[in-house]
Amino acid sequence: MQTLHPGAAVALILVFLLQVLVFSHPLYLAGSFGVIFLTIWAAGGLKAMKNYLKFALWVVLVVLAINPLVNQSGNTVLWQSPPLPLADRLSVTLEAVLYGAVMGLRLLNIVVIFCLYNLIVHPDRLLNMISRFAHKPALIISLSTRLLPVMAASLNNIREAQQLRGVDFSEGSLKKRLDRYTAMLHVLMISSLEDSLQMAEAMQARAFGSGPRSVYRRDLFRPRDGLCLAGSIFSLGATVYCIINDLGSYTFFPQLGSLFSNAATLPALAAVLSGLTLPALLSWGWNWCRYIRLKI
Repeated sequence: MQTLHPGAAVALILVFLLQVLVFSHPLYLAGSFGVIFLTIWAAGGLKAMKNYLKFALWVVLVVLAINPLVNQSGNTVLWQSPPLPLADRLSVTLEAVLYGAVMGLRLLNIVVIFCLYNLIVHPDRLLNMISRFAHKPALIISLSTRLLPVMAASLNNIREAQQLRGVDFSEGSLKKRLDRYTAMLHVLMISSLEDSLQMAEAMQARAFGSGPRSVYRRDLFRPRDGLCLAGSIFSLGATVYCIINDLGSYTFFPQLGSLFSNAATLPALAAVLSGLTLPALLSWGWNWCRYIRLKI
């Protein structure tokens, strides 16, 4: 999964994200979560996914708790409060509870999609692909994304150097500690200016912007990339078909609709998810079958 062409990997992520945003049918969202889980499993990222879900589950629980209290729509009343002094009775309906659960499932999908993105799309490879079409914006994005990590590392180095010289940042009055931190930030500013000048000299020495851009590393488009891209395009077409024929929507209010109100729901769901399972299947084939590894 990590060796996919960045174009094929980004296409897979975008199709996943499109489906999660446009579909409200519980079966579609549950199926998407299952396929994303399989893809992350194939990419060896279950541990990273666990860390993402630790945060997301708390947000989902908050949504499940607040939505039934705020959303008073729905015909199936599960609980009703006694009359309130300044408001009407507070009702909790089955429709509002399930609506909150489905919205929480959508949030989980979005979180694990970003987890998958961080696992299979390397920022440098993505920027390298973008730079072929817009090298100046790609340079600005690259410099911006590395600005904070570089400054944080430089600040840590300056702090350690000051501590080796006997400077203690935890002792003294507040004014003295602020003076020490101000001096450290002054050194950081000078260091950043020197780094920017060195970068400008390096760009000038390499004749940046004087002609066509050369490429140090070229990502090859292999058969596996073509198969994954074809699967994403197929799922995208199935998604558009579902949107046109209103197969991905679901009625929550005023009364819950049927999960299988349309006979084409399950075939459409299978078509939407079939193309997206291809990368995970190819990844497992790559790991366990030498013939598949040779061919793709």
